[in-house]
Amino acid sequence: MPIRHLSAKAAHGILIRIGRDFHLATEGVVTKAAIAGSKLLPAYLALLGGIVCIAWSAIFVRWTDIPGPASAFYRMLIPAVVLLPTFFFDRRRPALDARTLAIIAFGGLFFAFDLALYNTAILQTSAANATLLGNNTPIFVGLLTWLVFRQRPARAFWLGLLMAIAGAVVILWADLTHHTRIGVGDLEALAASACFAVYLMVTEKIRNSTGTLAFLRLAMISSTIALLLMNLAMGISLRMPHGRTIWAVLGLGLISQLGGYLFLTYALGHLPATLTSISLLTQGPLTAAMAAVLLGEPLSLAQVLGGLLVLTGVGLAHRQRHPEDECNV
Repeated sequence: MPIRHLSAKAAHGILIRIGRDFHLATEGVVTKAAIAGSKLLPAYLALLGGIVCIAWSAIFVRWTDIPGPASAFYRMLIPAVVLLPTFFFDRRRPALDARTLAIIAFGGLFFAFDLALYNTAILQTSAANATLLGNNTPIFVGLLTWLVFRQRPARAFWLGLLMAIAGAVVILWADLTHHTRIGVGDLEALAASACFAVYLMVTEKIRNSTGTLAFLRLAMISSTIALLLMNLAMGISLRMPHGRTIWAVLGLGLISQLGGYLFLTYALGHLPATLTSISLLTQGPLTAAMAAVLLGEPLSLAQVLGGLLVLTGVGLAHRQRHPEDECNV
């Protein structure tokens, strides 16, 4: 019966009940959204902290006086030693099965390749070039997702891929105008981003069933062993000169690696790899600005143009309207 046909008292009671029910319903929605937001806030803060820490890595590598694979080895060895005692805090957790251990070791191997290539690239090209080209990780994440998991990327991905390739060509061409040989460091940075894409994808798949400390500890140990074998196979000396190199290596291990990837691995447990890799793009401009101030590497017009194309293309390749819907909360 319509409300206008009821008595004033009855209609008033119905309206009060309707208002109370509406208040309870909206309060539940708001409370649920607030809880979801409170869970995601630490993840976003951890992602921000990881970006700042990792942005220092190119600066620290430039301040060392040892080959790239050697600085990569110490970058992994220092945090691995620091995290080793945390094994005793995780003894009550269920032991990881052989499959999980194998996947973590697989991810650690590609992380080792990433660091060896990236550290070498920084010594052979500018810090800005190495960081901007090394930020093509989301492109490789999308390609690997398509090739391995048969998930066809959206149309925007292909446009972003073309823009990122155009930006890389601009940066490479600018290098060729200054050097008679092809920019090997630029190509190594691109290869490093592909290896890091594999690491990100493996991390996302395993983090749902593995604690942050347990994953980091095992991944760093496997990466350290892989880097040790790489250096021995290439005949690279691991002797470290005194002075600035020691402080730079400590910065690499404690700030860029331990601090940066502790933050990043926590964020990956709550945010998708695509969103994380897009956010990591901000380290490119940040590192370029730091290199201009600390290393005396002013940006050229070609680097600015190529960098803008790369960053815009990579961001477009993995544009998400509602990334929070894919969070592993």
